[in-house]
Amino acid sequence: MKEENKLVIGDIEFSSRLWVGTGKYKDFEETALAVEASGTDVVTVAVRRVNITDRSSENLLDFLDLKRVKILPNTAGCYNVKDALRYSRLAREAGISDLIKLEVIGDEKTLFPDVLGLLEATETLAKEGFIVLPYTNDDPIMAQRLLDAGAAAVMPLAAPIGSGLGIRNPYNIKIILETIKAPIIVDAGVGTASDVTVAMELGCDAVLINTAIAGAKNPIAMAEAMKHAVIAGRLAFNAGRIPKKLYATASSPLDGMLL
Repeated sequence: MKEENKLVIGDIEFSSRLWVGTGKYKDFEETALAVEASGTDVVTVAVRRVNITDRSSENLLDFLDLKRVKILPNTAGCYNVKDALRYSRLAREAGISDLIKLEVIGDEKTLFPDVLGLLEATETLAKEGFIVLPYTNDDPIMAQRLLDAGAAAVMPLAAPIGSGLGIRNPYNIKIILETIKAPIIVDAGVGTASDVTVAMELGCDAVLINTAIAGAKNPIAMAEAMKHAVIAGRLAFNAGRIPKKLYATASSPLDGMLL
């Protein structure tokens, strides 16, 4: 079935609503196979942790079809604004992208974002012409402030990074979806295909997944499962689910029945 509307961020159109991270795989070959199985056209790479700027040595980018996938650099591992800005600029100077998945981490144990630092970095990078996609908590007020600061989309966590707990607070996500006039991409915390479907059925524009695929017993199969989950969830959202009711309603109408 043809998608009713395309996902567009800035002036970039995306064909897939499943975005895939590249950490924690056993090697570049497995990463590439998972990316292919997922059907994604967005691959996010940690500038601080993965060599993507030195093309003279073995490089993840050598294993990806760069005609088909867009590289989304991220600032994972940055615990202050200065580092987040530095690695964002490094990625752009290397010719990777004006897109940046912005992370400013506030705590090493929980990996929750430092939202004040994130807000500052978002404003700075947006003024420099970056297409900023900030990773944040599921706070609707902060989501709006990030948008006001120049974010092109907002990426609230579903649960702590790598936890696999799924969407812990769907009500906050729904409020964000209702109040923020920008693409909403769930980032962090999903564990399996059903979590992804829930996010898409809520109306999220996309889901970014790393650990749930890379950490699965069969990452390639899980990547394919996530692809179908995104498609199913988006179709269900566009189709419009029936209202929830406390009591039963007959599937077959009583009108016209012979008594």
